[in-house]
Amino acid sequence: MRKAFRERNTSETQIRLELNLDGTGRFSGTSGIGFFDHMLHAFCVHGGFDLDLTMKGDLFVDAHHSVEDLGIVLGDAFGLALGDKSGIRRYGQFAVPMDESLAQCYVDVSGRPYLVFDASFDNPSVGAFDCCLTKEFFQAFAFHAGFTLHLLVPYGENDHHKIEALFKACAHALREAVTETGGGVLSSKGVLA
Repeated sequence: MRKAFRERNTSETQIRLELNLDGTGRFSGTSGIGFFDHMLHAFCVHGGFDLDLTMKGDLFVDAHHSVEDLGIVLGDAFGLALGDKSGIRRYGQFAVPMDESLAQCYVDVSGRPYLVFDASFDNPSVGAFDCCLTKEFFQAFAFHAGFTLHLLVPYGENDHHKIEALFKACAHALREAVTETGGGVLSSKGVLA
């Protein structure tokens, strides 16, 4: 059972989540940020992950703490659910076209966190979600999950489409990377880290 429960409480956010890597693509709960919930739902549906979220954040300030902290907790949950990362494909890649936009994701479930993020946005926000928080979320997520994550949007015009395509591409790439193979740790060193 590749499941994990994580909780994080600070003066800025209170987050509890349960993650099932082998789910049906179900998202329940809310971050309090409509567009971000839309992205989390798409992430779960396209990755086949189940995510139950209970969260409260200082949205009277802005969405930054909520988005970044959820990236931290979700990354921790992925890392916990994958354990020593044995018996998985390890690598995944996927491209998602969304109307005029294209997003690409490449992931290595390596235990060595790194983020390459090459995407630009024309507007400050989509709904109550600041576009710059897209990178903040994925950076927190990659570093706490222990993933090397490359995310690119080579072209596009609509910021909603670009961000949604990124979340969907990441979900599909991760689904590929965490697929069970029945083998050992995919590393000539014998360990991932």
